[in-house]
Amino acid sequence: MSDTTPHSSSSSSSSSGAASPETHVIDYRAAEQLLAARDPRGAVKLLDSVIAAHPENTAARLLRARAFFAAAQLRPAELEFELVLEREPDNAFAHFALARTHERSGRPEQARKHFRLAAALDPQPEYLQAARFED
Repeated sequence: MSDTTPHSSSSSSSSSGAASPETHVIDYRAAEQLLAARDPRGAVKLLDSVIAAHPENTAARLLRARAFFAAAQLRPAELEFELVLEREPDNAFAHFALARTHERSGRPEQARKHFRLAAALDPQPEYLQAARFED
């Protein structure tokens, strides 16, 4: 399975009460729905267990970063976006979201750097406008 959802595994936990790989996929999908329904804290709670089981899963980390941002937990959001970018330096959305996080934290120069990286990687209008290349 790709890094778009938590990984399914052929091995299952033998201890009772342990979440199965399928449970992690369900929790990931539920977290997406909670974030869409404007419940970022609920999304973070679900994603904590998914990431504990699948710390390598970049999609889950990106979703948790978005949830932290939506909950105005800017430092945890920043740390998660940075971790995503360590693993995927060409992720334009992660650069854009990290830039928004820096912007909300009152760090315009750091924000500008990541806005420009996002626009260079993916020249969509929202990224180009935020990059302010004409300045």
